[in-house]
Amino acid sequence: MAETKTFKCGYSPLTIFTTISLCFSTCVTSKIFTVGGEEEWDMGTNYGKWSSQYNFSVGDVLVFKYLIGQHNVYEVTESTYRSCNASTGVLAKYESGEDEVELKQARKYWFICSIQGHCLGGMRFVLNVGGSNSTITHAAATSPANYSPFLAVDQRWRFFAFLVEIGFLFKLCG
Repeated sequence: MAETKTFKCGYSPLTIFTTISLCFSTCVTSKIFTVGGEEEWDMGTNYGKWSSQYNFSVGDVLVFKYLIGQHNVYEVTESTYRSCNASTGVLAKYESGEDEVELKQARKYWFICSIQGHCLGGMRFVLNVGGSNSTITHAAATSPANYSPFLAVDQRWRFFAFLVEIGFLFKLCG
């Protein structure tokens, strides 16, 4: 039988690797959501049905993909969301065609497309983002959409977690 190699601290490389992997995976829980799934941010997508499939948490990122000039994304107040009138109550404007919106706080977020007729036509939704569990409410629209989430990692947290783990390793085995 082959001898298992260990560090000075008495732990095997596999044990240390597993410990570091578990520590890292618990720190990284944010997700990236492409709004509307494969249909993206466009007329005819049922954003209520799409968003009701997921729980959104602080740190998650929404990606709005659309053709520049044909759509936009406005984060708005509740009254602006309800009226679909973006002349007031606009908190943020996104118009790049591939907008990333990080959900930084546990609160409600209201999103609309301000192009005339689009909001009233269903290009709007509201998310109630929680710290760990969240609920979703939505406006009615017209057709279902598919979706596939991806893990997202804030690079600052990845680097910080890496430094902590390396420090732990040196302390443990040094």
